[in-house]
Amino acid sequence: MREETQLTRRTVLRSAAGLAAGGALTRALPAWARPVAQLTALRKPDSRPFPHLPAGHESLPEIRHVVVLMLENHSFDNLLGSLRGVDGLSGHDWNPDAGGNRVYATHAPSPCQLDKVPSQSWNASHQSYDGGRNDGFVLASGPTAMWFWNKSDLPFTYALAKHFPVGERYFCSVLAQTYPNRRFLFTGTASGTIATDNTTFAISAANGTIFDRMDAHRISYRGYFENLPSWFILPNVLRNPAQTHRALHISRFYADAAAGRLPQVSILDPDYNTTSEENPQDIQVGERFVASVCHALMRSPNWKNTALFLTYDEHGGYYDHVPPPRAIKPDSIAPRTASGDAPGAYDRYGFRVPLIVVSPWARARHVSRVVQDHTSILAFIERKWNLPAMTWRDANADPMLDYFDFRAPAFAKPPRLPAAPALAPGLAQCTAAGLTPPL
Repeated sequence: MREETQLTRRTVLRSAAGLAAGGALTRALPAWARPVAQLTALRKPDSRPFPHLPAGHESLPEIRHVVVLMLENHSFDNLLGSLRGVDGLSGHDWNPDAGGNRVYATHAPSPCQLDKVPSQSWNASHQSYDGGRNDGFVLASGPTAMWFWNKSDLPFTYALAKHFPVGERYFCSVLAQTYPNRRFLFTGTASGTIATDNTTFAISAANGTIFDRMDAHRISYRGYFENLPSWFILPNVLRNPAQTHRALHISRFYADAAAGRLPQVSILDPDYNTTSEENPQDIQVGERFVASVCHALMRSPNWKNTALFLTYDEHGGYYDHVPPPRAIKPDSIAPRTASGDAPGAYDRYGFRVPLIVVSPWARARHVSRVVQDHTSILAFIERKWNLPAMTWRDANADPMLDYFDFRAPAFAKPPRLPAAPALAPGLAQCTAAGLTPPL
């Protein structure tokens, strides 16, 4: 909520929800706020980006290695809201508490977070959204939801965002927790899940996974993990030994990068206890992991043909001022809500999360304002190898080509980047704040 923009945002949301496509006012709205097109005008599941070419046909010869690093639980405003040149924090962002008092966005007192606060559960996320007002973050999770970090806390991440393109309309896929959002990344749908719980292990993706598509067309891939492979939340994967055997310890990633042996697609998983940046972690520990991955890629013989998508699975309960727009329902499977759960469907994105694309072919200092979500990463992979889509959502997601300029590599020689911060000063701040992060 912002005192100078609240009425404008409400008006835009009402207009976007209530007008038919093609009206004069609709055409005046920004692209991200326009209503979703009718399904009759959209690509269908199992269709290919290039229907006249066979599945597996390779395009984009400049990119041979796609790397996806998804960290955890931070909104765009929470981590990149202080970045210059983006639609971030204004200095007047606030949410009311239960007494109606204004709680303003404030710089966090240390790089450490509280335990289990704020919340990104289905109910807390819908309460935070509050029909498009984005004024329920404090009511859902307390004043910690208004914390943010900046360049002084995350110098390496901010340096990446200074040089490489950033998505300022990149949303997570659903107003919910980690598992549903990561299922969107791997399958194009949440398949009814709304929470990070064991329900996921009983629900297969009805139309398969991106790993099935890559297997069918002999596209090489590996998952490199520190402590857990996140794609193992899918029963489809757990039942398939040929896929589970592709999960390797992160040390193998560094060896493969150094030797120039990266597969065509790499899924990287941090340590979900210490380096994923989820609460109650010290975010600078995760910052050091990000730096190690980026340096490994930039020094690799594969760098000249690599694209790294660095993002976060969901907002973690932290404030963001941009209301998530409507989205295409991935399929006919409804969320498995129970009595007491907020009503909702998979027809709206979740809150914005940070997205940085790191590649020699990336557009320097570019800010994308195209509406995208986690299925846009799927769409990039599908377009690269002309793979059939799994759901309505990934079939029609933007394929993220605006982050690249394939006429010449702007970063054939990687930029000089600062070192990730030493941990001792931040840990001293944590101790002063009474916080002891897992290390």
